[in-house]
Amino acid sequence: MPIDYQFYNTPATKTEQHSFAKWEYAVSQKWQLFTDVQYRTVQYTMNGFRNNPALNIQRNFSFLNPKIGVTFTHNGWQSFFSYAIANKEPNRDDFEAGTIAQPLHEQLHNIEIGIEKKWQKTFIAANFYGMFYNNQLVNNGKINDVGAYTRINVDKSYRIGIELQAAHNFSHKFNIQSNLALSRNKINRFTEYFDNYDVGTQETVNHSNTDISLSPNIVGSFTLNYLPSKTLECSFISKYVGKQFLDNTSNNARSLDAFYTQDLRVIFSPKVKSISGVQIIAQVNNIFNAMYVPNGYTFSYIAGGAFTTENFYFPMAGTNFMLAVNVKL
Repeated sequence: MPIDYQFYNTPATKTEQHSFAKWEYAVSQKWQLFTDVQYRTVQYTMNGFRNNPALNIQRNFSFLNPKIGVTFTHNGWQSFFSYAIANKEPNRDDFEAGTIAQPLHEQLHNIEIGIEKKWQKTFIAANFYGMFYNNQLVNNGKINDVGAYTRINVDKSYRIGIELQAAHNFSHKFNIQSNLALSRNKINRFTEYFDNYDVGTQETVNHSNTDISLSPNIVGSFTLNYLPSKTLECSFISKYVGKQFLDNTSNNARSLDAFYTQDLRVIFSPKVKSISGVQIIAQVNNIFNAMYVPNGYTFSYIAGGAFTTENFYFPMAGTNFMLAVNVKL
């Protein structure tokens, strides 16, 4: 191989301009209105891809992203309502789909209603949300040659759910924190493509009301913190992630099991002269050595008259540890 041999040269340029304005108005001591708006322009120039060097892309996007809302505050309670429209351009890898199947930009209509309450030792909060998409880019269960997920537009999809938070200080040494997210993540209509190697074409299957891939319906965590001194903090961290599907077909044979893990973290913050802050962090992950898989991919095909689905998994390590030192000058 010659010295400085160039395997490929596919330069790309992304140029972005944006402006932003925000307005707030206090109707009273309890009620406040707010609104903001962002204007973005994005220009893409891509001179080929590694596996498709002749595919030259030039795309321009212009987005207006507004948001309006109201907040209410009284006796330690705070609540809010907001509505926003957001637009986002595809990622660079999304354009490698080809000249005919070029991706569209995503548009999101987002509604949120939140409420929280603070006492001297306790905090609770709930946030309800509805995210309604046009042309959302979602993983289709396949990966490219370097292991990255490929994405496609789906016409209509949504994510709705509730996020719950709570915290309580038992004393200056003990406190707990927890959160729970319950959601429903659906695609109204989805077309599945798979190869038929017997005839050299692709087959299609239409699906409706299926789960969005890699989107668990339940995620939760619980943390117990112990602070024996001003310089030492010990935390026991638990996390639960519910069942996930590897593609958008809601097929149980293409899914990942739920998993539950626990970590232990110790942070020591000694006082050191002439240094603003030092942290020594030691963390043991997955202390009970759970065997679990948080990610993977799948694809299906017909060969020899048989339909085959192959699942591939990215298992996580068993018990492992990390040691870190943070210095703030």
